[in-house]
Amino acid sequence: MVGLISGVRKNSLAEQAGIQPGDKLLAVDGVQVKDIIELSFCTSDYAVELELEGPDGQRRQLHIDKYPDEDLGLEFEAAVFDKVSTCYNKCIFCFVDQMIPGMRPGLYVRDDDYRLSFLYGNFITLTNMKDADFERIISTHMTPLYVSVHATDPEVRCQMMKNRFAGELMPKLRRLFDAGIQVHTQIVCCPGYNDGEVLAKTFADLYALHPSVLTMAVVPVGLTKHREALHPLRTFMKEEAAAIVDQAALWQKQCREETGKSFIYLGDEFYLLAGREVPLAEWYDGFPQLENGIGLTRTFIDEWRKECGKLQGWKPTAPAVIPVGESAYQVLQPLMEKFNCRFGAQHRFAAVPNLFFGGKVNVTGLLTAGDILSAVQEQRIILPSVVLNNDQLFLDDKSLEQFKQAYPGRVELAKDAKELLHLLLER
Repeated sequence: MVGLISGVRKNSLAEQAGIQPGDKLLAVDGVQVKDIIELSFCTSDYAVELELEGPDGQRRQLHIDKYPDEDLGLEFEAAVFDKVSTCYNKCIFCFVDQMIPGMRPGLYVRDDDYRLSFLYGNFITLTNMKDADFERIISTHMTPLYVSVHATDPEVRCQMMKNRFAGELMPKLRRLFDAGIQVHTQIVCCPGYNDGEVLAKTFADLYALHPSVLTMAVVPVGLTKHREALHPLRTFMKEEAAAIVDQAALWQKQCREETGKSFIYLGDEFYLLAGREVPLAEWYDGFPQLENGIGLTRTFIDEWRKECGKLQGWKPTAPAVIPVGESAYQVLQPLMEKFNCRFGAQHRFAAVPNLFFGGKVNVTGLLTAGDILSAVQEQRIILPSVVLNNDQLFLDDKSLEQFKQAYPGRVELAKDAKELLHLLLER
């Protein structure tokens, strides 16, 4: 149970004490801390005693005087120093089960750890938690958490997650709510399983628990072509997606009249599949589940239009192509056509078929280096940064440097609409 130090902030207490990247934190005041949450509690006093181990295996003790709650300035390779709690469910829709060998290592991790939920918004199921876990959440007031619900009907949840204990969700939620812990929730919606009346019950049950339940996100199941021997599932048809959009709009209207917020939010894919406009920004209430793909399209469109209005008198740069998923293309290319007419530019978005995962997967964030290289071979390409992780790796475990070596032209990156526009235009 050690924390590998990956960085030491400049002019921090840790730097002054001689701590360096590569050192391992073994204990604080004689206590082996399990994660950065516990570390923050253990280092909140006037002084701390640290036990460290250098890359050479040599151990040393450090005494650091500090102000209460003054940060040491340490960064760690991982937020959890002991073993990450993993998922023991066998969900019929699990995306990890649809992975093949040779992809980015992190894609095979089935984390179900409440600490990562609190720190990073990872969704947990509450099925693997012990009393001690609940007690720690409550005693340290880890709120909000992010919970994968899928269905509040106990029988349906057990069926979908293939875990006979999955139906115990509501009592566990109430235990958290009684202690003042709030949650954001997620439903991975599968046709014929948790849509229709089951989805209506889930909405009613969760909305009745507002504001302990802060939000309810509904995202469509994602299916790849790699489903050999897996549970038979299908994606939503256009008319089914439209029905969910219409029903959600009625629920949102009710919620806004009663609470001032929409409460329930749909994944962008529902609107794109149904051929409907995504809601206006105010219907997203500050985008509380943006990392879950809820409202990404709206934020891009609004930022694009806002930034375009600031670029009077700018001229286009060399023609560029921006690879995107097929679902995003139908929304983004009309924006680009208007942009090109206005500025006299020759840029374009390119719809990249996802051959790696299969035709049912069409979002930009799941494009691989191989598919992009197969679809685009031009002088200049601007990659959406969402296709890379923090280590600059594509899903198929190809690095950005490998991509640049294989691509015949200039390669650039843009993380959002503003960065993209500043690459498409110059003063």
